Amino acid sequence: MAHRFRRVSIRRIPRCGCGGGRPYDAAWNLILWNPLCAALFGDGSALRGRERNIVWRHFAGLSSRVSHTPEQEARFEAAVVADLRAATARYSADPGLRSLIKDLRDVSTEFARLWDTGIVGVHESDTKTVHHPDVGTFTFDCDVLNAPGSDLRIVVYTAAPGSDTADRLRLLNVIGTQVMTEDSTTG
Repeated sequence: MAHRFRRVSIRRIPRCGCGGGRPYDAAWNLILWNPLCAALFGDGSALRGRERNIVWRHFAGLSSRVSHTPEQEARFEAAVVADLRAATARYSADPGLRSLIKDLRDVSTEFARLWDTGIVGVHESDTKTVHHPDVGTFTFDCDVLNAPGSDLRIVVYTAAPGSDTADRLRLLNVIGTQVMTEDSTTG
């Protein structure tokens, strides 16, 4: 897939002072991650191919630290399918995108149903709940920022100032990707 985005936008991601920003291309492939996002969602460097595609991960039922209420899930699914349909209009000859759509239709009847509606749109914002194995539950405002003149979309996670999520986020920023388990050999 052709990627049209500016390097300056990507360089800003590691400096994002919120719950992190995750940049995706037009097909919703994760491009890179900052240390806080790695700590919050898991280290993206271990993911390969479609494992880095958020639409594939969701509809194929791959594990995720994000959970949705039924209403959030319906909004998310409709939004990313409509957004992916818009990408196919821009990249109709892209074999990777065509293959992704075919495989998503094969793996998920819900994706196929939503795809068949023909709706085109963009995914813009929602609330996300993230479950971290050591630090607990985070509730974020989640906004999708589209860089003008590019196919880059940056998903930004923000916590309300003074909230439990903001406090947990500060702790997670300190411990990073360390696994916090009790040492069973002491005692």
